[in-house]
Amino acid sequence: IQITLQNGLTGVGETYRSASPDKLKEAINGLTGKDILAINWRRLPVTDQRIYEAFETAILDLLGKIVQVPIHQLLGGAYRNRIDCMGWTGRRNPQDAAQKAYEAMQKGHKMFKFKCSDEDPVRLWTEAIRKQCGKGIRLILDPNQRWNDVATTLKLMEGVDNEIMFALEDPIKHEDIDGFVALRKTLKVPLFRHISLPYTQDIRDIIACIKADSADGYNFNGSAYNCLLLAEIAHLEGKSCWRGSEVDLGISETMGLHIAAASINCTIPSDIFGELVREDDLLINGIRFEAGAAIVPALPGLGVDLDLEAVRKYGTGNIIRP
Repeated sequence: IQITLQNGLTGVGETYRSASPDKLKEAINGLTGKDILAINWRRLPVTDQRIYEAFETAILDLLGKIVQVPIHQLLGGAYRNRIDCMGWTGRRNPQDAAQKAYEAMQKGHKMFKFKCSDEDPVRLWTEAIRKQCGKGIRLILDPNQRWNDVATTLKLMEGVDNEIMFALEDPIKHEDIDGFVALRKTLKVPLFRHISLPYTQDIRDIIACIKADSADGYNFNGSAYNCLLLAEIAHLEGKSCWRGSEVDLGISETMGLHIAAASINCTIPSDIFGELVREDDLLINGIRFEAGAAIVPALPGLGVDLDLEAVRKYGTGNIIRP
């Protein structure tokens, strides 16, 4: 999306996939004519989380340009100017899993994540990866709650190479807090919980995790101020986090870098890697990677410019409001 002020200054944002055109129009109508310096930047009048971040990003892009600071400064300031990153992939056979991990290692990544189900031989994945990569890369297994219960998780983790494992993320249903606690006590691998606001999860989900001490750390994604709040809460708990993604385009991933930079405890490699797997990220100058880390833009606002020629080339439709 693009938001243009009366003075001609333009800010850009990016929704998540499957954004509702009706919700977009509703948000556009609610913001049109508002004074950007008079609205509450932490609580915008946008209800749908699949599109909220797009409007937040565009507004913060504008504000950064107005006061001539990068977005991470508007979020309180940066704790780091480069963000270690990792990639992730869908389900693979053992040979493909080893090849994907090896490719990530060659790009300088220290970590790589695999989606999986209860039908996947994850023990064989770790054996193949150890054989091809040695100890050169650590792994996260992310069943997205598809291992369902404690018994299934313990069975599937039998024989997994714990030495190259970094973490297990969301193996069982989120509501099974007791199951998370049991797994954390039993497994020799740290257990992480994903709180994704665009998935209609609730920021308050972290409260149950803290009360039960059910996770070793977190994966957060969603709007900037809410994710910073989640990170601060986790920091008070003494836990680290990383910035999650949906393999987004350049605007959203750049915003993710600003959020990761401004989150005090975002010290685990973030899965910001769309730049590395897409034909075009729709930016004139894309995210710069060095040895597996992404450089946080230092220019005002987002610090990147939308490639309008690429937008015209790849665009399939527009919602235009004068």
